[in-house]
Amino acid sequence: MIGFILSLLTALSESFKDVFSKKSIYHVDEYVVAWALHLFTGLFLAPLLLFHGLPDVENNWLRALVPSSILNVAATVCFMKAIKLSDLSVTVPMITFTPLFMLVTSPLLVNEFPSPLGLVGVIVIVVGSYLLHTRSPEGKSPGPLKALSIAKGARWMLGVSFIWSFTANIDKIGVQASSPVFWSVTLHLAVGILLFPVVLYFSRHHFRQLQGTWKTLVPVGIFMALTMILQMTAIQHYLVAYVIAIKRLSILLSVLWGYLIFKEENIQQRLLGASIMVVGVFLISLS
Repeated sequence: MIGFILSLLTALSESFKDVFSKKSIYHVDEYVVAWALHLFTGLFLAPLLLFHGLPDVENNWLRALVPSSILNVAATVCFMKAIKLSDLSVTVPMITFTPLFMLVTSPLLVNEFPSPLGLVGVIVIVVGSYLLHTRSPEGKSPGPLKALSIAKGARWMLGVSFIWSFTANIDKIGVQASSPVFWSVTLHLAVGILLFPVVLYFSRHHFRQLQGTWKTLVPVGIFMALTMILQMTAIQHYLVAYVIAIKRLSILLSVLWGYLIFKEENIQQRLLGASIMVVGVFLISLS
């Protein structure tokens, strides 16, 4: 039960991170937002090491940190590009395909596979995400496959979903080789360091954009830090596929925030899809 509750809190925090990321992208390019996200997250989490102490780090920690940090550089830039190009309600639901990808990656990387009931729950969540896209924002397209052809942001986010199906499993290896706090701090600082030359090369005005944008960038790091520590703790009590599936309920919240804050459309049909996703979460909680 503790893993289930932590996973739900992860979803809430994740949705707030999405909102502030969307707000930031109006004023700062995607490369700087991606860099700030990881740097601030690492810095906000670092003081927790004073309370938790440094763990006994195993060799697998570095073996997990290197590929995870590299993959997260690509995933974060793709994520920011996605929400820059399209609405939250178009892009964020594509992340729900991560549990589907994880049905392949989890058995390969951490030797985990959901129970039959949990497997049904994961599939129901993915079906719910499909219904969220029964129309495009213009009311024309059937489902996310069509959304991929008309929304560049949806294509970028599907790539994020695929990358995260690997990193979620690598995270478990890293946590088991160290601790949730230590892994979260080192991972985000590593990604922030790797993104520094990316910002210098790809961003036109790079760090000069930071002036006057702290009010939107800092909350991104705060909620990402909270998301990370909740998620890393949850996967110590729950199967990785279940934690990530429940975390994807953040798309329901992001759809609501998109409607309430950014005035996005088609809220009724997206709530229908989200309701089906809640059924999937209920099935997972019973497994």
